[in-house]
Amino acid sequence: MNRIMLNGKRMITREVTHAYLKRKFSFPDYYGRNLDALWDLLSTRAKETEIVIVNAHCIRENLGHYGTSLLKVFEDLQEENRRMKVFYLN
Repeated sequence: MNRIMLNGKRMITREVTHAYLKRKFSFPDYYGRNLDALWDLLSTRAKETEIVIVNAHCIRENLGHYGTSLLKVFEDLQEENRRMKVFYLN
């Protein structure tokens, strides 16, 4: 199983967040850097992956409503793609 650690402290703007996610998940260059593109790539991912999100509160603090929507993507992901598991450490 692949494990990806995400640190909410690193997600300070939308642009920085999507660059960070692209690097952490090794997304292809065509990654659209938005929540729909994130969903498209993760919901169809075939490799079993454990996503550990540290400092999730920083995502909300730094990104506001967009941060809440981003976290919702990860929550919904577990229901859509059984190969993806999401955990929170604060």
